[in-house]
Amino acid sequence: MTREAAGELLTRYRSRIDALDLRLVELLNERTAIVEEIGKVKRLARLEVYEPRREDSVLANAASGNRGPLSNEALRRIFERILEEMRAVQRRQIEAGECKP
Repeated sequence: MTREAAGELLTRYRSRIDALDLRLVELLNERTAIVEEIGKVKRLARLEVYEPRREDSVLANAASGNRGPLSNEALRRIFERILEEMRAVQRRQIEAGECKP
């Protein structure tokens, strides 16, 4: 393969990745909006932000849909980070008093 052909191919692949990244951002923001609603319910019911059993369920659900090539361990690390950020969103929301009825 020539450098020129490789460059063209890489450009096409990177364009696809850029489009996928934008979709991921859209999905993460959609997830965050739902997490904010959950935060309101937790605040009103005086429930804890951190729910270990629920997080285990989220991780198991993600792994059950994994068909690779990403390993379950890698997927778990990614989802753990997402969950950590979602907890932070809920905590900031509660601290800011945004969970009032």
